[in-house]
Amino acid sequence: MSYAQIIIPFVGGLALFIYGMQIMAQGLQNAAGTKMKQILKALTQNKLMGVLLGTIVTAIIQSSSATTVMVVGFVNAGLMNLTQSMSVIMGANIGTTVTGWLVSSVEWAQFLNPSVLAPVVVMIGVILMITAKKASHKEVSSIIIGFGVLFIGIEMMSDAVYPLRESQTFKTLFVTLGNNPLLGVLAGAAVTAIIQSSSASVGILQTLAASGLVPFNAAVYIIMGQNIGTCITAMLSSIGASKNAKCAAYMHLLFNITGTIIFSILSIIYFKIVNPAMGMDFITQTQISIIHTAFNIATTVLLFPFSNWIIVVAKKLNHVEKEEQKDESELVHLDDRVLETPSFAVQSAVLEVIRMGHVVEKNLNTATAALLERDGQKAAKVYQREMTINNLCNGISNYLVKICNTHVNERENSTVTSLLAVITDMERIGDHCKNLVECVQALEKDNVSFSDSAIEELKEMIDKTKTSYINALKAIEFSDTSYAYETVRAEDVVDDMEHKLRAGHINRLANNLCNVRSGIRYLDSLTSLERISDHALNIAQVAINETRKAKTHTQLAE
Repeated sequence: MSYAQIIIPFVGGLALFIYGMQIMAQGLQNAAGTKMKQILKALTQNKLMGVLLGTIVTAIIQSSSATTVMVVGFVNAGLMNLTQSMSVIMGANIGTTVTGWLVSSVEWAQFLNPSVLAPVVVMIGVILMITAKKASHKEVSSIIIGFGVLFIGIEMMSDAVYPLRESQTFKTLFVTLGNNPLLGVLAGAAVTAIIQSSSASVGILQTLAASGLVPFNAAVYIIMGQNIGTCITAMLSSIGASKNAKCAAYMHLLFNITGTIIFSILSIIYFKIVNPAMGMDFITQTQISIIHTAFNIATTVLLFPFSNWIIVVAKKLNHVEKEEQKDESELVHLDDRVLETPSFAVQSAVLEVIRMGHVVEKNLNTATAALLERDGQKAAKVYQREMTINNLCNGISNYLVKICNTHVNERENSTVTSLLAVITDMERIGDHCKNLVECVQALEKDNVSFSDSAIEELKEMIDKTKTSYINALKAIEFSDTSYAYETVRAEDVVDDMEHKLRAGHINRLANNLCNVRSGIRYLDSLTSLERISDHALNIAQVAINETRKAKTHTQLAE
């Protein structure tokens, strides 16, 4: 048999293996999508919680590389500090071992034989996908189909490399890698760096092991090298990111290199002095899973107490003296790296929309104060912040469109659509804040002021308008419809006040009881405040609708 007859089906099997992992991971992500907000909140907990988080997330998305890329994105977006990211990185190394156990299950669970099980599993998954009406069932079908495709890939790779068990060249190659630890580590690192997936490279190693080609010592060194090779994705991802984000990528590399050095030395001592015979024995798929898991858990346990030292070294390498702070006008929570996991990207977008809402709230406070005090300096601040609001609106809109182009589920797609509506209303509120300070500038230009009675009336309407908007923002921030209904009530009051105050002021103008020029600005101010309240009502209605959809989605899932 020619090498082409081995390589082509092997590469095809590897492609199916990786594709199956992606389908299964996507199904798991969609199933866990409603929990991503809670997972993000867990980022603020202790380091042990971070390790657990990293393990769970990596087990879900089936890739430590993807997790560490997300970590780089989170640090760059300000969602994580370096201490939190260090613990998640440690957990990611543990979570990535799950795929290896799936592959080795064909040895310790005979009923999982790929040649029999895989076609049946895919058939069941497709039938479920076609017949399922509930969203949760469709997500389960994706997981099942991915599982089946993954096993078909394993079967193809195993069949492809089976003839190599008679190849003296390959046997000699792996014996060489076992006798030369540095070459073994470099081989594992190189293959993993090329395909950018330690799960896939471990799967390849297990496939070769199933054909009786891999000595125990060679497998150990290759596994350690795979942990270094998986860092390449995060390192490449950190190009162009902030210094803190680069630190996160360096921390991943330093952590894996340190673990590899320590356990390579121990392995060399064991295989050269303590038990040389074991090193020459052929390893099984299950033993690879055990070593891979044990190595990553042991590295985490050993280096966990020294994680702060790794952070310090990473900072030194990147010349970071303190964690960077972003300007108000920058997009804080959004990073394209997080798009690799759409569920996290959606929750990151929610956080950024809330942040934009607070910037709008600041501008509303400044604009109304400028109006009541006829303060030109405060008016200038409103103009500056209005540019920030416009930049945030454009940036968030572009990011939400990018999310729509990923594999989001129906519920997440609905959330993205709602967020687009919310930021449009927030941006319009910013425009009306600008209209208010234009009234201030007109008053200054004409050298006129509002009467004491007009100011008292405006104060009352401003308070109700602020209440309307603040409650709408809280409804979005805390997913609490009680705040939304407060906005509905406050908006009704603002509408009534606007009609009453407008009618009264027009009557005063008709009877020459106030200055015409200041009277026009007063009416313009009433209009702007009423429209701000209208947009707050729109935001509150989005919160109410989203809560209703969430309940419906939960019922359908059940």
